[in-house]
Amino acid sequence: MKLENQLFERAGNKCELSQATDNLTLYTLPPELQATAENTIVVCQKCADQLNKTTQLEAEYWKFLPDTMWSEVPSVQVAAWRMLNRLKNEGWASDALDILYLDDETLEWAKQTGDHENDGYVEFHLDSIGQQLFDGDSVVLTKTLDVKGSSIRATLGTVVKNIRLVFDNTEQIEGKIDGQTIVILTKYLRKQN
Repeated sequence: MKLENQLFERAGNKCELSQATDNLTLYTLPPELQATAENTIVVCQKCADQLNKTTQLEAEYWKFLPDTMWSEVPSVQVAAWRMLNRLKNEGWASDALDILYLDDETLEWAKQTGDHENDGYVEFHLDSIGQQLFDGDSVVLTKTLDVKGSSIRATLGTVVKNIRLVFDNTEQIEGKIDGQTIVILTKYLRKQN
């Protein structure tokens, strides 16, 4: 039986976390790269986006976790444990964590990503008016900028195409101006639609 069919059958064609039935997809728990029946769960798109940290965590949405955490499927237990830890500042999530029991092997697996050591807030690259930026976007400069270490002057209104997000700094992107790759602060950009 194909893995996807096997997992959907196990899940009863529902998100194994929220029980939603629309927009279902497979989610392989990090740090695993190869999907197997043991490390992959069926989730709805909203759960997937928040698990993958592509949208901001909505604490109210996850109030189903105190029920989900009792699943007999270890991968669902791990996903629930990780999300409860990201939400541990919420009273209900902290209470759920206090009573959740995972065997030693499952707990070790759950801790592999280190997510339990961070809060649930995710920072995104945002332009000067708060729109989220993505790799490959085009942006417009909202201020004339002198490029340090260069004679290039990036003028107001210059379009920078195919930007690249700086991985470890949400306040910076990389883009090419006059053929030279430069780092630009996101507060001086507006996403071009």
